[in-house]
Order: sequence, then C-alpha cells, then structure tokens
Amino acid sequence: MYFALKQVCRRALDAGRLSKDQARLFFERNFRPLRIAKLGDSAGLLTGYYEPIVDGSRFPTPIFKVPIYRRPPDLVPPLNSTGLGFPNKGQSLRRTSNGELVPYYDRGEILDGALDGQHLEICWIKDQADALMIQIQGSARVRLEDGTMLRINYDAHNGYPFVPVSRILIERNIIPRQEMSLERIREWMRANPESAEEVRRQNRSFVFFRIVGLSDDREAVGAQGIPLTPGRSIAIDGLLHVYGTPFFLQAGLPLTTGNRAVRLDRLMIAQDTGSAIVGPARADVFWGAGEQAGRLAGGLHHPAAFAMLVPREVDPVVAGMRMPLPPGKPPLTAEANARTSVPASLVQGRRFSQADEFGRNLRAQSRQQSGCPGTSGPDRNSAFGRTEPNRHGRSASPVTAGADCGPGGKAAQTNEVAKRVFSGFASSTERKPAITWRREN
Repeated sequence: MYFALKQVCRRALDAGRLSKDQARLFFERNFRPLRIAKLGDSAGLLTGYYEPIVDGSRFPTPIFKVPIYRRPPDLVPPLNSTGLGFPNKGQSLRRTSNGELVPYYDRGEILDGALDGQHLEICWIKDQADALMIQIQGSARVRLEDGTMLRINYDAHNGYPFVPVSRILIERNIIPRQEMSLERIREWMRANPESAEEVRRQNRSFVFFRIVGLSDDREAVGAQGIPLTPGRSIAIDGLLHVYGTPFFLQAGLPLTTGNRAVRLDRLMIAQDTGSAIVGPARADVFWGAGEQAGRLAGGLHHPAAFAMLVPREVDPVVAGMRMPLPPGKPPLTAEANARTSVPASLVQGRRFSQADEFGRNLRAQSRQQSGCPGTSGPDRNSAFGRTEPNRHGRSASPVTAGADCGPGGKAAQTNEVAKRVFSGFASSTERKPAITWRREN
C-alpha cells in the first residue's frame, strides 16, 4: 500500500495544480473506492480533536501552578516496540537505580509528586482541567507572560491504557450522554474540583511533551511528521492504515459553530494517530486550534460511512489473502466443558462453519464489486475461510446485472463505482487536501 501510494504521489506531482474537475478525474483514474467497516457493524465512528490554546508561565506562580512535563530520562519504551518515536500504545517501563525495569508511575503517583525535583517542567498552566485536555488532544499552544507562544507536542506516555473521563461521568449519572462534550467536562471539573481530582485519577494514563516551536503559526504536526490541515486531516489506527491514505467520509450531519457551517461529507487524508483510535473504520478529525475548533471537536461523535481510496496498483482480493491471520482460540478447559452443555468439538465445528460462511459471503461481495461471476481456487477458499476482526474491510457496492466481464467492461464498471462514491462531494473537493497530501512526499 505504501509503495503504491508513492507511485500515485509521483503522478500527482507531475500533474501539477489541477482544476476541480481535473482533480476529480485524477482520483477516479488512480484510486479504487472500498467501503470499510468493522465486522458486524454497518458504519464506523467519527470524533474530533483540536489544539488547545492556554495561558501559562515559564515559572510556577500562585496562578500558574500545574506543570507540563517533558519525557523523563528513566522512561523506557514498551518492549519490542519498533519505528521512530515513542509509541502511543503498550506498557512503558521505568528503569530503577539498580537497572530493574518496572511499570512507570501512573497519573495518581505523578500528581502526588513522583516526578518532583527532577526539573522536567516545560511550563506551568492554571488548572488540571486544561492539563487533562492538553494530554487528550496531544498538543497545545501555551501563551506565556511576554506574549510568546510556546508550542508543545506529544513525546511519550507512561504506558497505561487511556480511560475516557466522559465514560466515567456518564456511568455515574453526573453528565447525561446527550449533553456530553469537552466543554461540559471542563465546566464540571472547575465547579467540582475535589470530585474532579478523584475522576481524573481513574485515568491512569499520563502524557509527556516536547517543545516544537516558539511563536509558530503553523498547524500542529501529526504523527506523519507534517502540519495537519483543519477539517481535512484525520487520525487513524496506525497499525491498520498507512499515513497518506485518502478516505471519503460521510457522516450526514452538518456541524454549526457561530456563523460557520461544516458538512462532514468530504475527502480527508490519514496523517495522525491516537491511542484511542482503534479499528478499521475509526477516525478523529483535526479541527485546528482555539476555542472555535474546540467546540467543533467536542460536538463531534457520530456514525459515519468510510470509503478508503486504494491505489489501483493494489488488488484488494490478493492483499486480503496475504493478510496475516490471528492465532487460533485456545482450547476449552475441562472446567469450561463442565459448565456448558455444548461439547468442545461442536463449538469448534460451529466456529469454523461460521468462518466458512463469512468466506463465501466475502467472495460473493468481491464478485459483486465488478458485477461479474467468478471462481475461486482452493487457496483462496482456505485464505478467506478464516477471519480476523478489525483487519478486514467489508464492501457495500451493489450488484450490477448483465455486466460486461471483458477488460473494457470491468474498467467501465470500476469507473462507475468510483463515480458513485465521488458524486457526493463535488462541491466539497478542494485543492487543499491534495496539496497537503503532496507535501508529504
């Protein structure tokens, strides 16, 4: 996928600036739209994030007394982690004075002073509610006393899974689900400081930052390493998707803030990730910096249809056959057998029969994409006879009756599918996402 995207990027650079119609034709010729969703779900989930702007100080004062920490020197990345940078998932460790590796301090221990005296403070801000929001968003602009804008970005984490504060407040009937937003959480925390402290400690995850610039007006830099584009850049599951992949998302819900109306039927580019962004059809939309961006981000929590635009050099069926499969489920224990009236052999037989049924459905959907009948050899049957949650997409393209199955007919069929997907965003396709995407390369 990565190398196929590089080929498309080269063609985009050679094409130069394109008009709206030319850009649309370029995408139709170079990409194949595939509807994706988690197995068993009809749609994915779309949320939003932004870059907070808060007041702060280089030194602690009676007003600015909540520290923002840089990465501690004794913090060790999760074992077997690969790639550049500090991963945002996995168990981080702490190296003790005798060289032993132990779990790192959790949020409660850090709030109680576990890092005091190590001079790790980048700056100080006003309250813990803002500190939590900065950690959730992964970046911030801190306005210092002399007017300098200090830019900070994610650098590492302490290795504990993120627990949403919103979930805790909903489960405790403190804030109704329909009223939940980032601003509502912030208001409750400031009105209930003691209860808020206890709720924050339920989220043991803690994020460390690094300075990325001073008085810099550029947008926040995502995990891909380039500045994000508000309303066009999305954070995705980096274990499943490749940065730079275009997605067309349809949420069918307009967002309005002030005099600005934003529709969520648009082309977006995968350029960031997050520890809470898990699954094939899960995305977080970047909305920019400041209060207005925060209102847009905080109000977005909605089902959406995901169409991933795959370069035509990639055959989805062949790629799916090469996809690694998860390990088999462990056998049932004698104790488990005693508690159930269904024999273990029958359970396993049922499991594999369900997998076979899924394989038949997936092959049928693949044939429906082109509208042509097809045959599958034994290798394809065995490959698709097993399933892997969160890694296989699901097609929703309609069957085309009486299709021409020759080479010319298949090309026409594919173009028609692409046109149906792209027909919904003629008014919202702009040059901006294409320019941002080219800037990656």
